Amino acid sequence: MTKIVFMGTPEFSVSVLTMLFDEGHTIVAVVTQPDRPVGRKRVLTPPPVKVEALRLGLPIIQPEKLRGSAELEEIIALKPDLIVTAAFGQILPKELLEVPRLGCINVHASLLPKYRGGAPIHQAIMDGETETGVTIMYMVEKLDAGDIISQVIVPISDTDHTGSMFTALSVAGTALLKETLPSILNETNKQTVQDESLVTFARNISREQERIDWSKGGKAIYDKIRGLHPWPVAYTAFQGENVKIWWSEKIHTTDSALPGTIIAIDSDRIIVKAGDDIAVALTDLQPAGKKRMPAGEFIRGTGSKWSKGDRFE
Repeated sequence: MTKIVFMGTPEFSVSVLTMLFDEGHTIVAVVTQPDRPVGRKRVLTPPPVKVEALRLGLPIIQPEKLRGSAELEEIIALKPDLIVTAAFGQILPKELLEVPRLGCINVHASLLPKYRGGAPIHQAIMDGETETGVTIMYMVEKLDAGDIISQVIVPISDTDHTGSMFTALSVAGTALLKETLPSILNETNKQTVQDESLVTFARNISREQERIDWSKGGKAIYDKIRGLHPWPVAYTAFQGENVKIWWSEKIHTTDSALPGTIIAIDSDRIIVKAGDDIAVALTDLQPAGKKRMPAGEFIRGTGSKWSKGDRFE
């Protein structure tokens, strides 16, 4: 009997956990982040992996921080043969990495060594990539630097966003792990050292990254908006207040207005000049203190005060 500890937190991780359970593997614990307040009312909400673990009747451990914790000792005492992680959200300390005889493996949502870090899906889309993928890798002390076991490529279309790619990559990662796991368990799998000269990083998204820089090209702005959709959402400033931009379109323009200038307002979109000949048509937005709404609804209401020639800060 091979004892597995699974570690994951968001929706991305759920299908991986479900697959391990459905395949009959012995899961001795599910480790996930603590419940967090969510929404304006700050309702304490369990992470998706906890919800699934409860449904499956699996033991749950929720450390605030692994290193030096009682929960870490609890996991070590289980003496797992293998640890499987998928978007857990914490770095595993050395003393835990050394416990499983089959090692610790991670389902990472990029084609390593590209996009090491906590936001590989967001970053790939913001960078305008046309493909990404999933890597099954061994975990080491250095961030996402372990040997590669297997990979699968997943295309990114021009209308994909972080939400759609989270789903696609979760499905692809689950299938890849299912295919790869037998060779890991019988210790016949191949492994490839990462080429350090090809390493790029995808750090967790900062507030500054969420802000639109209208001096950039229109495609880059469009990619940023879809890369931050549906979370944490791109924003811009207008007349001293922040406006969230949930979705947009790209259109060619010959207008010579300064970047950030509203060059047209149609019935259902607000067209803004960027730093080149591709303008950004805002189709779904959320003004400060208001609900998210289609641009047409906004134009007929709060946005009726916006005019051609106005400029975003």
